Amino acid sequence: MDAVRVALLREVLAGTEWLAATRRFAGGLRSSVTAHGGGLLLVGSAAYEPWHLAAHLVDEAAWSGTPELAPTLVRHAARPEDPAHLAVGLGRLAAARRGETLLVVAPDAAGAPLLERVHDARRAGATVLALDAEPPANGDLHALAHDALTVPGSTDLDLDTVQHLVSAAAGENAGHTGRGRRGLRDRLSRLADQLTAPPPARW
Repeated sequence: MDAVRVALLREVLAGTEWLAATRRFAGGLRSSVTAHGGGLLLVGSAAYEPWHLAAHLVDEAAWSGTPELAPTLVRHAARPEDPAHLAVGLGRLAAARRGETLLVVAPDAAGAPLLERVHDARRAGATVLALDAEPPANGDLHALAHDALTVPGSTDLDLDTVQHLVSAAAGENAGHTGRGRRGLRDRLSRLADQLTAPPPARW
């Protein structure tokens, strides 16, 4: 989902609680990684890896000039022979330290092994954030999280859409810190320039 589609989605959601909720959660994520500077760890459940959120956060980190938003994707089934950016296993959560931020995305039940690692990370001083969806009962995860955002089953939104809103808001909010970072309006302008630019000449 590109910046134009996010902007259109925000127009559709205008007047609902979701814009405020996702911006609040994104603001907590952004302030945690920028204030502490320890890095962002991103992990899903055993059955779900948040690939797209990881990619969007990398993009937002680059566009907003906030490298702290670029996450380390922690995987349940990582193997030593995987590429370096895909080879980080759950043991990384046990090694989490004060100043780091852990974002858990769980559309299904988090499961005991993950909860144990999240508990280890929190006990070591990491800030824990949770993004999940009903109906799975993630009460134990919420008890460990410093902040949580749940997508209720009664809404037309799904967890993937909310992840787009959160990642976009994290980058957009960073653009208002006065350090020369670009906000959503600048990104839309750049995208429009690219779409309307004439094709390159061929020789």
